[in-house]
Amino acid sequence: MNVSVKDLKGAAQGEVEVGFELIEDEVKGQQAVHDAVVAHMAAVRTGTACAKTRGEVAATKKKPWRQKGTGRARAGSTVSPIWVGGGVVHGPRPRDFSKKINKSTKKLALRKALSERLKMEDVIVIDDMKLESPKTKEFVGALEALDINDQTVLVVAETERNLALAVRNIPYVGLTTGDELDTYNTLKFDKLLISKGALETVGKRLSK
Repeated sequence: MNVSVKDLKGAAQGEVEVGFELIEDEVKGQQAVHDAVVAHMAAVRTGTACAKTRGEVAATKKKPWRQKGTGRARAGSTVSPIWVGGGVVHGPRPRDFSKKINKSTKKLALRKALSERLKMEDVIVIDDMKLESPKTKEFVGALEALDINDQTVLVVAETERNLALAVRNIPYVGLTTGDELDTYNTLKFDKLLISKGALETVGKRLSK
């Protein structure tokens, strides 16, 4: 499949080959996409919630009061779970939420996601994404020239300093490289603005 190429001013610069075989089957790859997105969202969970058990609460081991004669209920410890400030029974503990999926599933998921975005014409290929200065205003002008008003992810071959500085102030724009592009970011944003070099990198990843 060939896609048209533009520059940052919106002018046509010919066409380029995608570099990988698109998935035409509507069903093929759907489960892989689901697995990849679930794995990504699980991996970003911190898993640091933690509650102290009665053995971890800092307190004296002295019996609060004598066993008999006070009229109160028997109590042997101030860290009992039924006491305020006591330990927690079956509370949250630090854990790893990450899920593992194999490389072939990741590749299939990304190929499926990109195939669908290309079919919907949500992928815009740019000849070169280098900016003359690290000014956000310059990059916003490029987005206006390309008629992009939606949430956009930039996919470049290598992170360029001026571009990284210009993009970081825009909350609806993300930045990644062709080596790091994944299924989640492919589907999260409304538009994909990808450079020719990054498209070649992605094509090599998916055509192996």
